[in-house]
Amino acid sequence: MTAYDEERLGDLLRLLPPAPVGWAEAAKELPAARAGLDELVARAEVDAALRQALVDDLEDAMRTAGIEVHPAVVEHLRKRLVA
Repeated sequence: MTAYDEERLGDLLRLLPPAPVGWAEAAKELPAARAGLDELVARAEVDAALRQALVDDLEDAMRTAGIEVHPAVVEHLRKRLVA
């Protein structure tokens, strides 16, 4: 493997096209979204009725909590709630 110094790596990175705007926006929103999901799961761990509501209709519960319904997020939450 070729060793590059920091300056050379910087030069190479500048040659890359910028990331798509959507990627940058999603990266900015990710910490808040993760915190919202973690809070929702924590609440469900202590509130049996909320947990059952999430299990019964997760997508609706996410919408009610202001969380965007995305298939990967739904699957991740299902795994956390069933465990």
